[in-house]
Amino acid sequence: MSSSPMSLFPLSSSLVLALILLFLMLLCFSDRAAESATFTFTNNCGNTIWPGILSNSGSPALEPTGFSLPPGTSRCLPAPTGWSGRFWARTSCSPDPSGHFLCATADCGSGTLECDGAAASPPATLVEFTLSSSGGNDFYDVSLVDGYNLPVAVATVHGEGDCESTGCEVDLNQMCPMELRAGEGEACRSACEAFGRPEYCCSGEFATPAACRPSPYSEMFKSACPSAYSYAFDDASSTFTCAGADYSITFCPEAASSLKSTLEQPSPPGNGDGIVVEEDSWFAKLAMGDSAPTSSTGRDAAIFLATAVVSAIFCSLKGL
Repeated sequence: MSSSPMSLFPLSSSLVLALILLFLMLLCFSDRAAESATFTFTNNCGNTIWPGILSNSGSPALEPTGFSLPPGTSRCLPAPTGWSGRFWARTSCSPDPSGHFLCATADCGSGTLECDGAAASPPATLVEFTLSSSGGNDFYDVSLVDGYNLPVAVATVHGEGDCESTGCEVDLNQMCPMELRAGEGEACRSACEAFGRPEYCCSGEFATPAACRPSPYSEMFKSACPSAYSYAFDDASSTFTCAGADYSITFCPEAASSLKSTLEQPSPPGNGDGIVVEEDSWFAKLAMGDSAPTSSTGRDAAIFLATAVVSAIFCSLKGL
């Protein structure tokens, strides 16, 4: 008895889901004459996330300003010429007994699914854009200045210029020093939020690039995510440009096995400067010169990331 082609080449569940996702993206088109760019959001996390959107002052609001994104799904969002603002992902969201919508991380405080002009509560991994209003370069970055809650990757589609990918694909929650951990380890705070010192916040007498320099904590973030903003004046290595592109924004691009810190040891004694450092923490290893751990992208994760990029292409191909 002859074997069918499908039996000869069995498909993993992740590949099947990716193929289904590609088919669905054929339905998600945009009018390039009316929009400057299309953003395609993809959730490669193991759980539902709730992306939030905040337009900068003077920039038109994108609709919706917040939505639910189940695992393994994508959603396209067109943006007009000249738009600027930020995106992030909220986690573990649900209504409380009174119906008030709350999220464990990056909550925008609106009390509803949509953020309605409210910003993310730190810690939150931010994706920031300023789209060109005259056919020139778009500017974009991934920022850890307000801390970190989820890994994210940004890729460009059919743009011109440098158009480099950026992001923070490492699960920093697994590496976060005890003194920066939020809650039970579901997010990692910035040193500014944790300690409030001007030298960490680049405020007061430290409010200039010359005065505000990288701290051991921002250097920790930078070592793990070299292309992301690690502190307020990190422009030189963290701002990217591209012209005429659409953008793919993938949360949990490497399908990290855990998005919650597993380091639950009590805080050790301080180091004499009021800063607590765990002997076994990644920060301590970095200070001793050990290299930061890295995670490899598996086959199924690669399938999802490629799917996200191809999905963004489909989202922008109407009329071609």
